[in-house]
Amino acid sequence: MTEWADSALVLRMGHFREADLWLKMLCRGHGLLTLFAFGGSRSRRRFCGCLDVLNSLHCRVSASRRGDFLNLEEAVLLDGSQTLRQDWRRMGLAANCLRFVEALGVTAEGAAGAYALVEDLRRTLESAPALPGLFPLFFRLRLAGVMGFAPNLESCGQCGAPLEGGGQFVVDEGQMRCPVCRAASGPARYGVELRPAGLDLLRHVQQELPSGWRVDALPAEDRRACARAIDGFVQYHLGLAWEEGFFRRV
Repeated sequence: MTEWADSALVLRMGHFREADLWLKMLCRGHGLLTLFAFGGSRSRRRFCGCLDVLNSLHCRVSASRRGDFLNLEEAVLLDGSQTLRQDWRRMGLAANCLRFVEALGVTAEGAAGAYALVEDLRRTLESAPALPGLFPLFFRLRLAGVMGFAPNLESCGQCGAPLEGGGQFVVDEGQMRCPVCRAASGPARYGVELRPAGLDLLRHVQQELPSGWRVDALPAEDRRACARAIDGFVQYHLGLAWEEGFFRRV
């Protein structure tokens, strides 16, 4: 029987029998997995009452005899989110972000970066005095980058010139066009104009973890442009759209 230990974050959980639980967990070394905790809602010796969403755990996992599912054998609480659970608005933001992790999926290759991002997300939602207004969208942009899907926001995708005064984000290409190339190529099929303030903020989000994101009061026009750029990129390149509380494939 294969057995291993890892650090993990609980993303979602539920009952499948009276005393048994299933858990979606992001493991630092193994990625996003579904685990089964038999007796999980009763056994305080094995789980110490630590199985709850957004808890950080050290866990011991084994594969079933036939290898068709994974058992959570034991878990120890490393850190919880008690304050966060009392703030329903922030728990809503957390749920939005965690559903994106599930929808996108995290393999073992991208596990370490995704784990660090979600752990920082948890700590930020727990303790930050203020959050950016586009927090869930910023998280999508940042996780996409961790998983190798970062759009090019640093220079013009056609001529390579640095962008000092904003430009047009071409959604289907996942890159920017400078004003000169935009004029020469004509209007993009799906383009979003990003002014300097909005473009600078998106670059900042790509480089920092959530705890370092600036809480800038962007003008409404820039906020809408940033939202359209991120939403469009996620839908076109990752095939995911947020609708009625869930991500659906598009």
